Amino acid sequence: MIDLRSDTVTTPTPDMLKAMTAAEVGDDVYSEDPSINRLEEEVAGILGKEAAVFTPSGSMANQIAIRLHTHPGDSVLCEEGSHTFAYEAGAGAALSGVQFDIIPFQEKLSDAAITSRFRADGLHESPSALILVENTHNRGRGRALGCREAQRIVTTARGLGLKTHCDGARLWNAAAATGDSERDLAAGFDTVAVCFSKGLGAPVGSALAGGRDAIAHARKIRKRLGGGMRQAGFLAAAALYGVRQHRRRLPEDHRHAAALAHGLEEFMHNGRPLEVEIADPATNMVYWRAPDGPAMVEALRGKGVLMNHVGNGWLRAVTHLQISAADIHNAIERIREVLREA
Repeated sequence: MIDLRSDTVTTPTPDMLKAMTAAEVGDDVYSEDPSINRLEEEVAGILGKEAAVFTPSGSMANQIAIRLHTHPGDSVLCEEGSHTFAYEAGAGAALSGVQFDIIPFQEKLSDAAITSRFRADGLHESPSALILVENTHNRGRGRALGCREAQRIVTTARGLGLKTHCDGARLWNAAAATGDSERDLAAGFDTVAVCFSKGLGAPVGSALAGGRDAIAHARKIRKRLGGGMRQAGFLAAAALYGVRQHRRRLPEDHRHAAALAHGLEEFMHNGRPLEVEIADPATNMVYWRAPDGPAMVEALRGKGVLMNHVGNGWLRAVTHLQISAADIHNAIERIREVLREA
């Protein structure tokens, strides 16, 4: 089976499993797990932040950041389709009592887009307190923001008195695509979340990084949300292995995504080329449109190719460390078969 549904479907490699079983562990709630401490220190260093805290999921890391930077009744600015708004089960409202002001994706978080949606602390308004920036942007076809754009957004937000959080679940991919370091992409943000279970192939885990005082508070919020774990060093060992060994191979995933996109662009359906979208520079996501998305997903499943339908006929394919060049070639051929049969 060629599984292109997400980069979360990977399983630990043999070497990652060895690192996990060899991990030195302790009680992390007492800050006594050496593997967790090592991971947090290393990730904070990579991102250029004073401290980091390990979380079970990226959603928890993002929700901790919202709780950290806002008060109930505040407004949070983010882009259309942002994971924190669209795919975290309404947690911002349920857990922190905030509302979201959505910036259309095509406005690209321009200075004018941010400024026009900023709410002052008037009697009748929900004051803007925080802006969320997703890098890479999932529903934005895997768009990666480079250092210059990220810093422009941070500067504009600071001028308005906004706190800034980067949902960098795939920040590793953004760095690989743009050539900017993770430290440069994270610079200026009050907090940054990164994920280990997507492009890096670990089974579980994310981290939230920021200033030392902010992360100390974040650790308390994590506890309140049920995120305090005990011998979590087994998970930290997998994350550390991914950070140290799998970051360097992310450009391979991006090349595979580009190859898939180019293959799809050659296909015709009902006399017209397929609609295909991939970010520029390419990351690990390809979106393409089928006449009947759900039916196409089922037909591809029958051919041994898994993709997700994300609405309005659009299918998403995500490359990862367990997808090879041969898998991409075979997926293209099987898509061709399905289109011919349709």
